[in-house]
Order: sequence, then C-alpha cells, then structure tokens
Amino acid sequence: MPLLEADTIGKAYRGRPVLTTASLRAYPGAVTALCGRNGAGKSTLLAIAAGWRQADTGVVRFDGVTWVRPSLPLLAERGVFYLPDRAILSPAIPVGRQLAVVRRRFRSAADVGSIAESLGIASRLDLTPLRLSGGETRRAEIALACVRRPRCLLADEPYRGTSPLDAEAITRAFRGLAADGCAIVITGHEVEMLFDAADSVAWCAGGTICEFPSVAAAREDWRFQREYLGEV
Repeated sequence: MPLLEADTIGKAYRGRPVLTTASLRAYPGAVTALCGRNGAGKSTLLAIAAGWRQADTGVVRFDGVTWVRPSLPLLAERGVFYLPDRAILSPAIPVGRQLAVVRRRFRSAADVGSIAESLGIASRLDLTPLRLSGGETRRAEIALACVRRPRCLLADEPYRGTSPLDAEAITRAFRGLAADGCAIVITGHEVEMLFDAADSVAWCAGGTICEFPSVAAAREDWRFQREYLGEV
C-alpha cells in the first residue's frame, strides 16, 4: 500500500487545465521517478502531494488519513519532507548549524557528521550556502532531508545543475533513505540519473499519470519511448 497518495488530482491555472485525473503514489522503501515534459504538471502534482499547493479536485492521503485540502506544515509534522526546485537553506547561516537545528527540531537520531561525509560536504559545514557551489548546495539540501529522516521525501528536480559526482552522491542518499523505509518521489529531466535511482516510473502526460512498475517496463513501453524518450 502507498504511504502517500495524491488521488485523481485536477488543477487549472487561469482556466487552463494542467492536471485532470492525475494520481501519484509513494511506496515505503521505494523510489519513484516522476517524469514528464515541461509544462506537463509534474511539479504541480508533487507540490499538491506535499500540501504546498491546493488541488481543484481530488484528495491527498497519507498513512491512511484523507485530506481534501492538506497543508505543508500538517504533512511535515507527520513525516513528509518536500524539497522544492528552489533554495531552502538560509543563505547566511553555516550549513552545519542548519543541519543541527533540523536534528533538534525533529528529535532525529541522525548522525550529522556521517551524513555530511557521505554527501561530500563534511569540509563545508562551517560555510554558509552563499559560499557553496550549486552542486554542493544541492547536496547540502539532500543532507537536510537525510537529517530529518522523513517517512516520505518528495524532491523536485534534485539533479538540476549537478555534476556526475554530485549525482552519484545524491543517488546514494536516496537509496539509503529508501533502504530505511522512506517513500521517495523524484522529478527531473535528467532521465538516466532519475532511472539510476528509481524502482518505478510515473509518467505525467495529458493531465494524468501512467504508472510503470519498473524502469525496465517504462523503457519497453512504445508510447513512453516515442512521446517522452524520443525513441522510435
């Protein structure tokens, strides 16, 4: 059973439908890659699942409880961590201090030093985000999620602007969280990076979602190949 489900979601902007009957599911111990072309609505769907945006129609369920209009703070208290495609770290506070604050706030037993080491930012903890590269900043944001130890992680464009080495560290972090039972959904256009991390694929197209039980199943689907991967 999914831990988090955004069910039959509809959303329009200025009268233009973006989502009509889209359903997104996050399963404990698994990583789902949410794919789609620009403007398909995948970021909107992820934000609705996190309670950051409100749907016009549909509901969100988390751990057996259903909400028509959930909020980000409500879901966060229950264990959802939303990593948007924008900066979430305070620019003027050292990274290590921010990780420590999250650890205390959520009474986490996570080892900040070990997490920072695994993501290659141990030598950067005394620096503010303003002094980090783009890839280091993204790894620090992933570290924040790992310190939180969420039950469900929703990450929008986690690989954007990262190098191959950054991507490897981020993927290891996702797989580590999944191994601990976290339900994870990640979006982006870096197909191979997403597929390296993912167990299953959700394809956002035409206002709805097509689910594939595995990356291999997605690759073998002729419509997905033609309309998303650009293969014949």
